[in-house]
Amino acid sequence: KGKAKGQKGKRITLKTAKNSIRITFDGRRRLDLSKMGITTFPKCILKLDDVDELDLSRNMLKKIPDSIQRFQKLRWLDLHSNQLEELPEGIGMLQNLVYLNLSNNKLTAKNLPVELNLLKNLRTLNLGLNRLDNIPTTLGALKELKEVSLFDNFLTAIPTSMSKLPKLKKLNVKRNPFPDPTQQEEPVDSIKRTETLYLVQEKDLCCSCLKTCQDERDKLNKLKNTIPSSSKKPNFSSFLTPNSTAKENQEQWR
Repeated sequence: KGKAKGQKGKRITLKTAKNSIRITFDGRRRLDLSKMGITTFPKCILKLDDVDELDLSRNMLKKIPDSIQRFQKLRWLDLHSNQLEELPEGIGMLQNLVYLNLSNNKLTAKNLPVELNLLKNLRTLNLGLNRLDNIPTTLGALKELKEVSLFDNFLTAIPTSMSKLPKLKKLNVKRNPFPDPTQQEEPVDSIKRTETLYLVQEKDLCCSCLKTCQDERDKLNKLKNTIPSSSKKPNFSSFLTPNSTAKENQEQWR
């Protein structure tokens, strides 16, 4: 019965696009092409690059062309619930953008262009429901950000640059695999502790320091005996670990 055809999606004409322009309650012109079954960015809408808002959400777009930068008046861009795996560098040229929704796509951290940090007027950024395992520190340059959504990703940490955003009021990072803060740390291995200390011989210590170090060594030996280990640990019995403060006068130290 013939070969199976790939998913073509709906073809958007210029007439269809013009009929999809709506006037918002505050008088802005919004081009609403959401839920249209679009699989390829319709080039014809580049002739309508004077709109204030563009809604391409809930489609099947895999790519946004670099020509998106022609929408210089754009303040509001909604691309959520598509199949985007990357963003064009030209998105950074949308200098008037205050709202950007990229949630529910297939974006990874390496495919977020550095040019995002050029969106100096951006106030709301939604990157939830993607495949981000880290957040580029360059987003810390977006000083006007008030709301950032990073929910349902693969994040294990948030860069300090995000916490320093001066106007940030809302940060949604729910359902990310962050380390459990209540989880107790593993017992400190006695040999690892020894490797971080200076080793000296007994003859180089005064009586009080020698006594202190002997006490510390006893504590280390007790700790070592309580930690099971399958490998034999090296023996440092001829050395001691001083905790006293060195004196400027070497004779007084000895």
